[in-house]
Amino acid sequence: MTHSEAYIVEAVRTPVGKRGGALATAHPADLGAHVLTTLMTRSGADPAAVEDVILGCLDTVGPQSGDVARTCWLAAGLPEHVPGVTVDRQCGSSQQAVHFAAQAVLSGTADLVVAGGVQNMSQIPIAYASNRAVEPLGLTDGPFAGSKGWRARYGDTPVSQFYGAELIAQQWGISRADMERWALRSHQRALQAIDEGRFKREITPYGDHTVDEGPRRDTSLEKMASLAPLIENGRLTAAVSSQISDAASALLLASEQAVRDHGLTPRARIHHLSVRADDPIRMLTAPIPATEHALKKTGMTLDDIALVEINEAFAPVVLAWLKDTGCDPDKVNVNGGAIALGHPLGATGTKLMTTLLHELERTGGRYGLQTMCEGGGQANVTIIERL
Repeated sequence: MTHSEAYIVEAVRTPVGKRGGALATAHPADLGAHVLTTLMTRSGADPAAVEDVILGCLDTVGPQSGDVARTCWLAAGLPEHVPGVTVDRQCGSSQQAVHFAAQAVLSGTADLVVAGGVQNMSQIPIAYASNRAVEPLGLTDGPFAGSKGWRARYGDTPVSQFYGAELIAQQWGISRADMERWALRSHQRALQAIDEGRFKREITPYGDHTVDEGPRRDTSLEKMASLAPLIENGRLTAAVSSQISDAASALLLASEQAVRDHGLTPRARIHHLSVRADDPIRMLTAPIPATEHALKKTGMTLDDIALVEINEAFAPVVLAWLKDTGCDPDKVNVNGGAIALGHPLGATGTKLMTTLLHELERTGGRYGLQTMCEGGGQANVTIIERL
């Protein structure tokens, strides 16, 4: 038996719902169950042969608590003997789920593993777990302020994604106008992808909900310019930030043995996976050193990469990455990004990978690279090869 490859057999996602939109009342377990059911049906794999279900999710309180990965699988009516585990690497949680699943397959300790993510931000806003949920316990410091070790190392500097994005814009010389042009591009590309039906194969409709709700047809540079900054005297606005969203997404990873045993058809292979970290105060810069590390490890250059998905948590994240890597922007987020399509936190990693796989297939590209900034100043990088 050989375990030299980890193959992506299937990849699927729900449409992304905007805050208060079509998915707002959906229970996270039902969102997750929906993609898991579709994943198993489309792949043709025997659900009883799945060895683990690894899902990303943040703010695991309320309906997202209690190991939501396990709950999603059971809510789907799938075999009880299959376990589940929930991963939190902040915004990169489901990309990390892919890494854990691939590592299990590559190591020979598993042959068939589900990786994905789920998040309903309409029901559970970001940072809910570290703020409101613990207030009845008299805990109000969150993860940083109460730590003597953290304070000794980083002082009382604010730990905020907004502050980090603002620092990046300043340090990389990225103007508000630069960010707004990128944001407009994100909406335009997302709308073009929707209008051309590029997302249809990757989306499993949830009830009557078939299309991503985020992209705005009426947005313009003039409208963006009218918005107040998120930080006083800052450059960042809501227009250049990712949208609060609800969604679920999932991939099925298989070994060579599982492909043979189940008659599966691999669509891509995991070529590289790694994770690196950077300054936790700037927080959002790690995709730059993480990409450099991945390319060095593989002996590749960005010329070898046909398509890039880098999560648009904020426009300066992508623009700083482009400045430092010198990557051709025309192959980055070609179908729009989170500024237009939304960022359902725990589900975003496998959502991006689902889109990356389908777009490689549509265009005939060979290699795709995915990276995203994550809380704590971290970033995952995955390179997949279309087969």
